[in-house]
Amino acid sequence: MRVIGITGGIGVGKSCVLNLMEEAYGAVICQTDIIAHQLQKKGEECYQKIVRVFGKTILTKEGEIDRKILGMIVFDDAEKLQKLNEIVHPVVKEEVKRKIEEAKKEKCKYFLIESALLLEDHYEEICDELWYIYADEKVRRKRLKAFRLMDDEKIDLVMKAQAPEDVFRKYCHKIIDNSGTIENTRKQIEQAINGR
Repeated sequence: MRVIGITGGIGVGKSCVLNLMEEAYGAVICQTDIIAHQLQKKGEECYQKIVRVFGKTILTKEGEIDRKILGMIVFDDAEKLQKLNEIVHPVVKEEVKRKIEEAKKEKCKYFLIESALLLEDHYEEICDELWYIYADEKVRRKRLKAFRLMDDEKIDLVMKAQAPEDVFRKYCHKIIDNSGTIENTRKQIEQAINGR
């Protein structure tokens, strides 16, 4: 089984690549964001620790963690963000490892781990290779405005908070340019899969 890490900045179209891989190669998709959300639900592993650190003001009426409030608390505060990451990320990584073992038993051919923080969280330790999904900044902005209804100010903030392009290019084994057509992206995936 080939374990491939998929990463890149916001708006590059990582989901598009995941969908193409799932359709064409039957790849198992594992998104760290989704796992993190599940592990923060009431009764799950990270829930109590997060509430202990950030207080009950982050909870909804139903007692669930309000991710919007928590996001606003940590977005501009590096120390608080680090505290949150220290609680969530190791648990997420363990869950990803468990899912890899599960997929091996199922004799899956490709297992994709999608994470914006693939490099920061050292997923190279559990991946056979890392793919950087790239898209031209103009294309990214257009997508984010159309599909996520973000304005330029919000886009600037998020892009600034993410790793710069040269870091992705330095540490990733393959680069998929997702600025153009789906057909073009599909061809690049095929080349990457076949080691070209």
